[in-house]
Amino acid sequence: MPARLWSRALSLLLLCAAPLVPAIAAANDPPAADTAPAANTAQAAPASGATGAPADNTKSDTGTPKPESKDAAAATGGETKNQPAKSTGSSKPAKKRRGGIHPCMTPDPGFGNYDSWSRAVSMGQMIAPKSGGVRKDGGFDVVIHFHGHEPIRKEFVKTSNGVVLVGIDLGIGSGAYQNGFASPQTFPKLLASIEAEMAKRSGNAKAHVRKLALSAWSAGYGAIDQILRQTGGKNIDSVILLDSLHAGYENEQQKTLKTVQLDPFVAFAKRAASGKTFMFMSHSSIIPPGYASTTEVASYVVQKLGGKPAKAKREDVLGLDMIRKYDKSNFHVRGYEGDDKPDHCAHLGLIAGIMKTHILPRWKTPQAKVASPKQASTVKTPAAKDTKKAGKDDKKQTVKDDKKQPAKDDKKQTVKDDKKGSVQVKKVASKDTKKKSN
Repeated sequence: MPARLWSRALSLLLLCAAPLVPAIAAANDPPAADTAPAANTAQAAPASGATGAPADNTKSDTGTPKPESKDAAAATGGETKNQPAKSTGSSKPAKKRRGGIHPCMTPDPGFGNYDSWSRAVSMGQMIAPKSGGVRKDGGFDVVIHFHGHEPIRKEFVKTSNGVVLVGIDLGIGSGAYQNGFASPQTFPKLLASIEAEMAKRSGNAKAHVRKLALSAWSAGYGAIDQILRQTGGKNIDSVILLDSLHAGYENEQQKTLKTVQLDPFVAFAKRAASGKTFMFMSHSSIIPPGYASTTEVASYVVQKLGGKPAKAKREDVLGLDMIRKYDKSNFHVRGYEGDDKPDHCAHLGLIAGIMKTHILPRWKTPQAKVASPKQASTVKTPAAKDTKKAGKDDKKQTVKDDKKQPAKDDKKQTVKDDKKGSVQVKKVASKDTKKKSN
């Protein structure tokens, strides 16, 4: 490949970062889906702020070390300690974004009707409504999001009201997510821990997952790939992929995809297109070196459904500009312009609209109950032990106090106070009269 093209490729890596360059899709690191999903096919990626990706994917095809991920900061809600080296190639100035908000550093709206993050689950963390969100039979709804728990939370709470959110970050590169869910026991264990925590919060021993969605941004699709292969999509109602699905090439020159890597996603897409499930895919216009872009993968999935994306023009959230779309029953694709890191981060902002327009009407989730100021101190949380017992004792004490001071006593007391007050008024008036006479 000419030096000029490699220079542009390295510049793109700096902008789009390692989570966009998934370990499983690199030419020298084929997806684990091509082989048995063994846990040792790739090592877990280092935490945010560390350099490198999985041990077997730290170099590009030329042997040059890959730049550190700037995207890791967006995934964890913080900043990386080590900044990537500047590219020697030409780089274009950052474009002005509509609305003036940097998609990788969006304002924090708080938690709304949700409690703060809890690590009571077996993996990652979760937020649940302070009150409500659970049906009488114990059923509740969950979105499990992979990669970027803080950025997704800031968008999720804007429209979601009652749905539980679980956020999981496992490192840089989709290989870390594939390895994290390589064991068939990992996902059932996660669901069981979510149900146990919601049973504790709601006081309903029958608490169980009613509707479930799997969501991913960037590298997070590696976890969904494993889960779909292990479960066949059973009991999974929705899949949401935010600029998040790649594949390797069988032949890079001919741009032929390793379609076996996409089989579970195509199968789920067909079910959504038939109205049985729901699936949403978005893609940017980023062209990564050595493997298929989210645009190419989305086009392939649409093709497998016998369709073709239509041109579109619409201004969307966080400065995104839509250029094409495809809809077939409950399967939806949205394609956008943009080939830099902020454009990649901006896809996280789509979750608020997806929840409001598609998921909530589909699920009819019981809404979170807004606690009044008087009730706020008694809202059940994991940290509030014996809350239920305390509530009963408070109620009993109130009844006792009411019996001690019945309405009749209140009336007598009022009469006494009135008499006492009138006597005092007479005394004061008498004193004033004497002063005037003197």
